[in-house]
Amino acid sequence: MKTMKGQPKTIDEYIDLMHQAVYEVDELRVIIGDEEDRYAAIIPVVDALDQQLRKMYDDILSGRYQFDPNGPDLPCMALADKLGKHMPFKPLLKIINHTHRFGLHVEE
Repeated sequence: MKTMKGQPKTIDEYIDLMHQAVYEVDELRVIIGDEEDRYAAIIPVVDALDQQLRKMYDDILSGRYQFDPNGPDLPCMALADKLGKHMPFKPLLKIINHTHRFGLHVEE
């Protein structure tokens, strides 16, 4: 199994990462809110990212979430790419995506 620096070892650590991602989107909204005209083009992308991350977080908390070993990237990764330089927490999403695709990092 591939591992990644910062990859969670437990579901609780994964939940914490997801919570942090939702928080980061909220913070991005605050920044955008201060200059909506300047960021108008990315607001729909941020809205979609927010919706996807919150659903994933809710699914994890409710037990509906499933890892997808060797599956495709999470849809939020394409959104993160669209945000480019406006996405300071992309490394966090990369860890979440990697864990989604390859599972928790459990030492053997």
